[in-house]
Amino acid sequence: MSDPSSWSLAISWVGTLALALVLAAVAGLRAWLPLLVAGGLSRLGVADLGASFTWLGSGPALAVLGGATVIEIVGDKIPVVDHFLDAIGTVIRPLAGALAAAAALVQIHDPLIALVIGIVVGAPVALAPHVAKSTLRGVSTGTTAGFANPLLSVIEDGVAFFIALLAFLLPVLALLMVVGCVWLAWRWLRKVRRRSLASRGVPAAERGP
Repeated sequence: MSDPSSWSLAISWVGTLALALVLAAVAGLRAWLPLLVAGGLSRLGVADLGASFTWLGSGPALAVLGGATVIEIVGDKIPVVDHFLDAIGTVIRPLAGALAAAAALVQIHDPLIALVIGIVVGAPVALAPHVAKSTLRGVSTGTTAGFANPLLSVIEDGVAFFIALLAFLLPVLALLMVVGCVWLAWRWLRKVRRRSLASRGVPAAERGP
């Protein structure tokens, strides 16, 4: 690894993998948003996608992805509809995450291999934020009768869009931010769970860590 070209290749791969992971994670919050951002930046010539995924930057693809993104964002603000989107998102978001991750793997020229890696890596990465989002939304519904859900949704929109853009500029930093957000969500859920158990009279020793 003393060869400068080897270091350059390694750094390039780190950035590529970080980008793939971040786009997959964002898909766990908003299925179509990372694909829309990737396609839009590719269309503008400021981002590279795998050779077999440049179609994401085509006019028809951007129109479809844009419409799907708007529907998901608006629907997520409507009671009952948000839970329906989360239910079908259990399937859609991991698939979108797999596609987003595959599109980011520009060093892999075989689309089948890129897609397989995207499924293996991107799908579970997208599923984790989706599960956290659904859990947070369930807690919010139970504690605020759903009134806080639209606010949570707006925050998710902002976080998803910001991190998706940042991923193309500073992918490693974006990945660290994703990890930090997941950690904060886990801490918050653990605290809510402990308070819920305490309110039901469960002894502290049985509430878990």
